[in-house]
Amino acid sequence: MADAVVSIALERLAAIAEEKVREEVKLVRGVKEEALYLSSKLKTIRDVLEDAERRRYKDKTVQNWLKKLEDVSYDIDDVLDEWNFGALKLHIRRKNMHKVCPFIRSSCLCSHKVLTHRDIAKKMKRLKERVNMILNEKDGFNFVVNQPMDRRESARVQSVSIVDVLDVHGRGDDKEALVNKLIMHEEVGPLVISIVGVGGIGKTTLAQLVYNDERLVNCFELKIWVCVSDVFDEVRIAKAILESVKKESSDLNELESLLSCLKDSIFGKKILLVLDDVWTEDYAKWEPFKNSLNCGAPGSKVLVTTRSERVARMMRTTEIHNLGQLSDHDCWLLMKRVAFDGRSEADNDELQEIGKKIANKCKGLPLAVKVLGSLLRFKDTKEEWESVLDSEMWQLEEAEVDLFPHLFLSYNELSPAMKRCFSYSAFFPKDWVIDVDTMIRMWMALGYLGSTGSTANLELRGKEFFNNLRMRSFFQDFEEDGNGVRCKMHDIVHDFAQFLRKTKRNDQDSKVEEKINASLASQVEEYRSLFCKEELPCELFGFARRVRVLSMSSCKSKDVVRVMEKLIHLRYLDLSNNDELTVQAPRTICRLYNLQTLDLKWCGLKEIPREIRDLTDLRHLDLSCNRLKEIPKEVGNLIQLRYLNLHYNQLIEITKEIGNLVRLRCLDLSRNGDIKELPETICNLSDLQTLHLSHCWHLSRLPEGIEHLVNLRHLDNSLCNVLYQIPQGIKKLTGLRTLRQFYGGRGWSKLGYLKELDQLSGLVELHIRLRDRDDMHEARTARLMNKIHIEELKVFLFCEAIERVESDQVLRNEVALEALAALRPPPGLKRLTIFGYQGTRFPSWISSCLDRVRRLDVRECNYISILPCLGLLPELEKLSVWGMDELKFVGREFLGITGDIKWWSGTSFPVLKKLSFRGCPQWKEWEDVMVGEDEEESSTTVEIMPSLVELEITGCGLTVLPSWLLSKASSLEILTDMSGVPVSEDY
Repeated sequence: MADAVVSIALERLAAIAEEKVREEVKLVRGVKEEALYLSSKLKTIRDVLEDAERRRYKDKTVQNWLKKLEDVSYDIDDVLDEWNFGALKLHIRRKNMHKVCPFIRSSCLCSHKVLTHRDIAKKMKRLKERVNMILNEKDGFNFVVNQPMDRRESARVQSVSIVDVLDVHGRGDDKEALVNKLIMHEEVGPLVISIVGVGGIGKTTLAQLVYNDERLVNCFELKIWVCVSDVFDEVRIAKAILESVKKESSDLNELESLLSCLKDSIFGKKILLVLDDVWTEDYAKWEPFKNSLNCGAPGSKVLVTTRSERVARMMRTTEIHNLGQLSDHDCWLLMKRVAFDGRSEADNDELQEIGKKIANKCKGLPLAVKVLGSLLRFKDTKEEWESVLDSEMWQLEEAEVDLFPHLFLSYNELSPAMKRCFSYSAFFPKDWVIDVDTMIRMWMALGYLGSTGSTANLELRGKEFFNNLRMRSFFQDFEEDGNGVRCKMHDIVHDFAQFLRKTKRNDQDSKVEEKINASLASQVEEYRSLFCKEELPCELFGFARRVRVLSMSSCKSKDVVRVMEKLIHLRYLDLSNNDELTVQAPRTICRLYNLQTLDLKWCGLKEIPREIRDLTDLRHLDLSCNRLKEIPKEVGNLIQLRYLNLHYNQLIEITKEIGNLVRLRCLDLSRNGDIKELPETICNLSDLQTLHLSHCWHLSRLPEGIEHLVNLRHLDNSLCNVLYQIPQGIKKLTGLRTLRQFYGGRGWSKLGYLKELDQLSGLVELHIRLRDRDDMHEARTARLMNKIHIEELKVFLFCEAIERVESDQVLRNEVALEALAALRPPPGLKRLTIFGYQGTRFPSWISSCLDRVRRLDVRECNYISILPCLGLLPELEKLSVWGMDELKFVGREFLGITGDIKWWSGTSFPVLKKLSFRGCPQWKEWEDVMVGEDEEESSTTVEIMPSLVELEITGCGLTVLPSWLLSKASSLEILTDMSGVPVSEDY
């Protein structure tokens, strides 16, 4: 981890040496020489860090040396921050003074400049002395230069296929699932199935259970078990496979000879090969084995265990089995077997309750259960057991010796920067729901992603780091929606991250801890971050002057911002949900010139000061849920901004200077109901990907140059109910994935604008005004059936214009039918709503093209007298028919039954769970198909609505239920307002 911190300092020093800094900084005498000197010494130290990191957790003196190195690297970064901060502050003062009186030179400013330079020079001198001392101490450790870590040194014990089933609990379902996949015959082979999970979750144990299942004996001619481990030695693995097949040792040592012999040995045989603990992501290493195994018979399988989803994908896995945690009960059964072995019943009774709590502490990780169970086996008193219960896992020596080495295998695969990012995760409390984008912004604020390069590149690097950690199972419980990705970290993995950060605390730390919570002091020292859940007294804020990340959400701190101006290193500030901030607070915040992320949502703000222009490094600004009526034009100075959230304010208009934010990717203006239009300058935002406009009720127009938003992917305009016209440039945005509402037809936008927008996905609402056959042509031009990513479609038809133009009722119905027929939905649709249809019958696609639809709502279709065939829709779960004034009869065609029921077989509405009819006053009859009558003469095997659990009939004229439905009524879970319809067969 020290490598990552040293790299941060080196990047900053290189920027000075290469003169990529502000003019004021370059004026300091000797700065370039100082930067080059420190850079040279740090590079010399970095050459031995791989060896030092390897010895860090075994040698306390090395650990302390690395801590000194990390501290001085951070301090170099701090001094350069102060330097840069002072220069920027001077620049802003000059600019402001020039505006007031352009002809006056301020001797005060010159004096301040001299004092700042002297202070920086003294600090640089002290840093040189500390770096030299660290360099001298380095020689005493005899570190090996440029010696990469030998992963074999930490390799695990070789696994075998033998397992004691009595030592396994809670894996029955996993075993059955995998055995069923393995015995399933395939015409191709070998197919690869991978068990993926974090270290210690029990992947090898599960593979052993599966391998020894009796059902596999008759399924495979050959079963082979090979432990691969973290070094993919092709020759060793090929030998192991061959020796397992031939039951004798091999003298061959060339891979070519081994694989050739292997092909001959398995030719035409159905084999099961288990490759336990695979680490390599290099397909070139796996490909020769894959090609050799193709000589086996169809149906052959390869079962892989790995910690990384990347490995599973590399091996062309056909199915990944993500192995989950054990239940608390299964953890207890396993711990009981390990910890209570040989104890008397009396001992068991006294210690059982404590043991159950300790088992729960393992959070479903079998290896942790075994480690703690083994520890408890040698502890006899209640006090000793309670001590284990009260200890943090990372503080236990047994965890360090027996548990964490398994996690070190995954950890050592990471780059130094990724190691730093992973260990930072311990900053979050246990069981915390981590917002991934927020965590990446924190990494960026701390310099873990580098200090040079564009914001886009840093964010992309952060996402790559996270995905790498995710695929190595360091995170779990993922949730993903339109607002991003959230996840958690397993408690044991969190303990491991804390273990990586553990260091001895010095006397000064102890004095700090006398005044404040020890955990807060630890956060500042180890993470340069502070996460406060309660108000922090202002007088104790001095200890946090070095923080780069500060989260004080919901702390209700009135005065804390007053002293926050001293936090000049701050890059990330979250003060959300503090509605008691003073009026002066935003101005103070605007003097934190290094800020990259600022979150002020729900702070009761009524205005933003013009000084916000000075936060020129700001990349993420959240001002949502306040009382802002305007945004100052100075926001246009924030040219690094990539995210701007103004959701749920009281904005009336948007300043045209917003068009200066050319790097902006997300702009949220939703729930600002008084905005009527957007400035044309928004079209300058060529990088914009997401534009949120939902609930802007008075928004009536979009910028005419909308086609210039070439990267726009998401335009959420839901509940923009007067946005009747969208500029025709929308049709050029072929990458658009989200467009919630579209008004098409005479006097509105043309439906044909949608023709090329085939990437539209999720929910789409179409409000269509029909007048004549020209509108039918536009409906066909829209080509809805090609938009295969749409999952929910709502069609609202407004046909009043037809009624005024077409006096012939038949012609009017034909126009309505032709329009709806042209709007044939895409094949993957899951939910469909049709509202206001004025035809007398539905187009044929409603019965034949909705195979994936789960919910169908038909509303206010007042001219329909007979319902179409819907009973054969295979996935329909909910059906509602409301406001059908002309509906009089529901026949067997509705159920999908054709011809004589006696000779018809099948299931009608096979998965329908909820059926609702409302407002059908003329509906008097539901045809009774008489299922079961004259059974001796009938060959029918009809089943109608076997899954129905809820039935509603409200405001209808129906007086009798068909017998097949009447027989179900008493067993339904919900029976709503049957409007006088008898629901008992005895009625």
